[in-house]
Amino acid sequence: MASTNNVTELIITGLFQDPEVQRVCFVLFLPVYLATVVGNGLIVVMVSVSKSLRSPMYFFLGYLSLVEICYSSTVVPKFITDLLAKVKTISLKGCLAQIFFFHFFVVTEILLLMVMAYDRYVAICKPLHYMNIMSRQLCHMLVAGSWLGGFIHSIIQVLNTINLPFCGPNVIDHYFCDLRPLFKLACKDTFVEGIIVLANSGLISIFSVTILVSSYAIILFNLRKRSAEGRRKALSTCASHITVVTLFFGPAIFIYMRPSSTFTGDKLVAVVYTVITPMLNPIIYTLRNAEVKNAMRKLWARKGNPGMGT
Repeated sequence: MASTNNVTELIITGLFQDPEVQRVCFVLFLPVYLATVVGNGLIVVMVSVSKSLRSPMYFFLGYLSLVEICYSSTVVPKFITDLLAKVKTISLKGCLAQIFFFHFFVVTEILLLMVMAYDRYVAICKPLHYMNIMSRQLCHMLVAGSWLGGFIHSIIQVLNTINLPFCGPNVIDHYFCDLRPLFKLACKDTFVEGIIVLANSGLISIFSVTILVSSYAIILFNLRKRSAEGRRKALSTCASHITVVTLFFGPAIFIYMRPSSTFTGDKLVAVVYTVITPMLNPIIYTLRNAEVKNAMRKLWARKGNPGMGT
């Protein structure tokens, strides 16, 4: 920390100020978080143990679900416990750690969604070469690249922030630590730091959206030559992924790709992508995917009959 810092602890304003409303939020959000961990954890287990989920698509889905658990866990447990606290505090170092891990897992998820879009492109547009192109080695490299990309992005964000002087006030206007509300507490003009954050996040957003839109545009173009049944099957495999991408990018772009504001609406939108979306992803993939549903039935059957053979 810079030597001019005299702030070591931050007070978080939270989502709402009314204690009654906070207790209601606790009752609502605790089951949502538990469902997020259980639902995504179940997908990780199914992909690991089910012989019918060995394709690259499910390999990536398993890692996406793991990232969802980590990503949600950087924010939601503290947010939930803070709903019952009169004064919500976090150390400055803890705040920077939360920012690091939050951005790390968010960008890792973005890159994994891009990888999954590429996987669908190869499966639909180059079906005869699919297994040769999407080799196990390439799949591992793409996953490793996603984690590395998230790490590099997050390191840049934190190094851009760590030397800012904080000398008061120490009240952060959010329910978790993020860059924009933290910058407002710095004892200096943060215009340059804000530009770096915008450029870092903006380049990733533009690049990822371009790749995702291009992938599905090419897929739709190629589907024109297929039969109605072929189109239906191909689109059904993409529908879950498109839904997840929309739910993830919509709120995130609303928050990060526009001028800063102090609207409470920003916090409510942030609740969507930090609390709600991670819970919806396993539901979306399970309801729309027959193979995942069959694997889940077999897993429950095996659990109910431990002596039954595979």
